[in-house]
Amino acid sequence: MKTIAKQSEDTIQGTKKYIINTARRFFSEYSYLGVSMNDIAKKLNITKAALYYHFTGKAEIYKKVLDEVFNDLNLTIIQVLNETTIDKKLHKLIKNYLDFGLKEKNLIRALMLKLSPADSQITEHIAQLRKQVVNLIQPVIEKVFVNKKITKKVDSRLLTSLLTSMMDGLLLEYSFLNKKINSEKASKQIIAIIF
Repeated sequence: MKTIAKQSEDTIQGTKKYIINTARRFFSEYSYLGVSMNDIAKKLNITKAALYYHFTGKAEIYKKVLDEVFNDLNLTIIQVLNETTIDKKLHKLIKNYLDFGLKEKNLIRALMLKLSPADSQITEHIAQLRKQVVNLIQPVIEKVFVNKKITKKVDSRLLTSLLTSMMDGLLLEYSFLNKKINSEKASKQIIAIIF
């Protein structure tokens, strides 16, 4: 049987999760700069004081939202690692990254976010999360080099950054133009360009 303290902790965690899920949808629609604590409180039908009971401010909520977004992206990348051949891994990695970015607007909004120096904690947080993504992709790139017997002296970290930048650029461009990407075709073309 759960103790009262444990039930209270579960309730608080459930409330925080509900706030984060609601804020995730809100940030996806209006971006970080387009949402206030008051907006989130109204959407949740709670007072701002109740919201501040759970979170110190909008930045903390946004960082939690980004943690979830990038965790979901990392899981999408990890699923690809089970593919049998390196060519399939690379193709599916690019395709899945693009598909994820198309449906998760918070990823695109985080890429476009221009913040003041006062919000450097968010910028640093995004940089850390992006570093985790690059760390997952880099071993795939290194295996491509071995598999294709590429002997040119190319920095795999730099090539991984170029690949993620290409994918992010496509997501930004197509999002801006409100167009869909054929991720299958784009993946094949990116591979042809880089390798």
